[in-house]
Amino acid sequence: MDTALALTTDMKLVLGLVVFTMAMFLFERIRADVVALVVLVLLGLSGLVEPDELFNGFSGNAVISIIATMILGAGLDRTGALNRLAAWLLRRAHGVEQRLLLLTTAVAGLNSSFMQNPSVMALYMPVASRLSSRTGLSLPRLLLPIAAAIVMGGALTMVGNSPLILLNDLLLNANSNLPSGAATIEPLKMFAPLPIGIALLVASLAYFHFFGDKLLRDDSDKGATPARTQSYFAKAYGIEGDVYEMTVTADSPLVGMSLGEAEALRGAPLLLALKSDGEARLAPPADTRIWVGSVLGAMGPKQQVADFAQNQFLRLSSRLRNFADLFNPSRAGISEAVVPATSGYIGKTAGDLHLRKQAGLSLLAINRDKSVLRDNVRTVPMRAGDMLVFHSIWTDLATAAASKDLVVVTDYPKGEQRPHKLKLALTIFAVAMLLALSSRLPVSIALMTGVAGMLIAGVINIDEAYAAINWKTVFLMACLIPLGWAMDSSGAAAWIAGHTIERLPAGTPVWLLEIFIGLLTTMFSLVISHVGATIVVVPLAVNLALAAGGNPTAFALIVALSASNNFMTASNPVISMITGPAGYTGKELWRIGGPLSLIYTVVTVLMVNLLFWGK
Repeated sequence: MDTALALTTDMKLVLGLVVFTMAMFLFERIRADVVALVVLVLLGLSGLVEPDELFNGFSGNAVISIIATMILGAGLDRTGALNRLAAWLLRRAHGVEQRLLLLTTAVAGLNSSFMQNPSVMALYMPVASRLSSRTGLSLPRLLLPIAAAIVMGGALTMVGNSPLILLNDLLLNANSNLPSGAATIEPLKMFAPLPIGIALLVASLAYFHFFGDKLLRDDSDKGATPARTQSYFAKAYGIEGDVYEMTVTADSPLVGMSLGEAEALRGAPLLLALKSDGEARLAPPADTRIWVGSVLGAMGPKQQVADFAQNQFLRLSSRLRNFADLFNPSRAGISEAVVPATSGYIGKTAGDLHLRKQAGLSLLAINRDKSVLRDNVRTVPMRAGDMLVFHSIWTDLATAAASKDLVVVTDYPKGEQRPHKLKLALTIFAVAMLLALSSRLPVSIALMTGVAGMLIAGVINIDEAYAAINWKTVFLMACLIPLGWAMDSSGAAAWIAGHTIERLPAGTPVWLLEIFIGLLTTMFSLVISHVGATIVVVPLAVNLALAAGGNPTAFALIVALSASNNFMTASNPVISMITGPAGYTGKELWRIGGPLSLIYTVVTVLMVNLLFWGK
């Protein structure tokens, strides 16, 4: 490479745009996507990128792949897959905190291998809240290890995060500007970074298990929105415990009773569901009869439910075989609603209103004048200002709220949940991943095949798919991609690489340059986001590798991986999502995330060199 390359006007313009972009991102006076649009326009006005190529970023494989992963993630979310996962994690942990942390973070890291990191974090926020409320483990002790594992797990595949999705497009573009005689850079296959991702994920788990865990705060008052946690309802209303199934035997005195009569028995738990004649329903009417073989869905402390089952000759099961979908937290749960002064419920009882039969709402308790009523609540006339506690399917709650007779104060899933589509969604997703493994198909086509499958199968509808796309992220990436092209085609990246090599001591080892480029990318990501850092530094890394006799693909891969190496600031979208709910301070993030970031760099460089040994 010609290290004496002259600094041209085009190079000056490109480098000026890079400095401008970094300054705008750093001071945050203008939104990042608006800055990206301004940069795109300036690239076109200055002629640094040809007009017919300027908007090609919007149709690039990287952008299409990101859109597809967002929609696929939303489709899996609609099936309640992660809520089932939370229940599985609780069962496997057996109440041991360290085991729960290890399992949760490991599974979150694996999930992030095929979904965008922010999407995985968004899905795991309610999972973490549920685990926190069920175990008493505070959110500050849960969220940062989960976030770190999600970032690390994003390196398992080429679609795990935005920088890796971008990488192949940037490598292919670099081929057009390679010096004569240089070997063509081949794009990386779907699971090319898998060994690196495994090593990073293991490093994250080990860090928090042996060291980082001691630095995490244990604030029992930090958690999810109180009205949605079981701990809140246990404290405020005495409503606690898990859900169980009880099968009515031929010897049971409940045979022939109505559900309302069974609920009035001494020591009866909350009876929230009934399966009879093959039909399972939540909030069954009080006059529904119980027969031999009927299955009751009950909620309460384990000992209370076990005693009731023994006294009434019921066969108890803690595993939900008949009501798994009905009690899926993504589909149903406990909520609070206020009776407004204009409500038609005033002066009437739950029995008068037939809340179960007409609205699908099970009334569990009434909070009135700072006192809680739980006994015979179906016969208590309602007053304006009463806080009613319900158990219901979320869609039934939304229908009741639309009548204006209730004002729901609990945050609950507004969209339709489709747990019955879980197996179908997982099958479609698996097919998409297998297609992505094929070298004959671009990853973008494979992922879009999965999107089409989920739309046709009804896992998600087209309006939900549009809503799942984070257009800010898409626009930011599509507008900044031409800046990377300009860095390469103008020769600015080659000029910086050449002058860098000139100023280094003779015989500087390649691995030291790799550590330098990794730390440089990390610093850039703190300022201009992981997408911006990847776009700016990859052309520089490729040219630096060529000048130093290194492997351009290895250098570029270190950049793409290092762009996500930010556990210290909210410029990482995953970290920004957890700082508020967990109450992390900037000092805490630097104290815990700083050492982890250094470990990330060392592991990345070591594993990349092992992966590309002799290449």
